[in-house]
Amino acid sequence: MSLIVAGVVLFLVLSALLARGLSIGGAEDSALTDLVKAEARGDAAGVTGLIDGCRADAGCRARAAANAQALKRSGTVSIVLIQPSSSFSLGSTLGTARVVWLVGGSLPRVQCVRVRHAGNLLSGFTVELLRVSVRIKSDHPCPAHF
Repeated sequence: MSLIVAGVVLFLVLSALLARGLSIGGAEDSALTDLVKAEARGDAAGVTGLIDGCRADAGCRARAAANAQALKRSGTVSIVLIQPSSSFSLGSTLGTARVVWLVGGSLPRVQCVRVRHAGNLLSGFTVELLRVSVRIKSDHPCPAHF
């Protein structure tokens, strides 16, 4: 009987850890969606607040303001595609996500976002948006540096 209980407890613990690891993708999607919605509203302060360390970086604030001005459009934001910054990982990662989005009846807008997943399965993960590109051409991959 105690082996069954131990097996059930082990199964539950492993399931919880796996769920925590898999949920990071949803958290990244949510953070990216919040970012492009702020850009579509023309909300430079909102964009700045979503990018880690951006408030203290004049270059980042300038890019956030330029993106918010260039990408502002009224209408509903629709995410077409998110290519995540990384796949499943047991620890922290750093990568580039590519997000394709529409607003209203616009043509697709494509941007690249540098993303860090900080943490691990035991302590949990956080998603940090580090840098966002200007709009790139729809058929172009994310540049190595932006």
